[in-house]
Amino acid sequence: MAGSIIRMVPIDKMVDDIRYKGQILARTNKVDSAISSSGIVGFAAGVIIALVLILVPVLILLGGV
Repeated sequence: MAGSIIRMVPIDKMVDDIRYKGQILARTNKVDSAISSSGIVGFAAGVIIALVLILVPVLILLGGV
């Protein structure tokens, strides 16, 4: 009986390790999915902000001359 308990410990550790790695993979897939689904919106927002930051000072300088 004691022999079976000793042999179960490594199996339990492997199962816990596999479960942990599965949770990490699931979390990574969720993050990747969220990033890819909002990528176009984020890119468009970035382009608009960049244009505003470039064009507003240029228009202010040209208007001041």
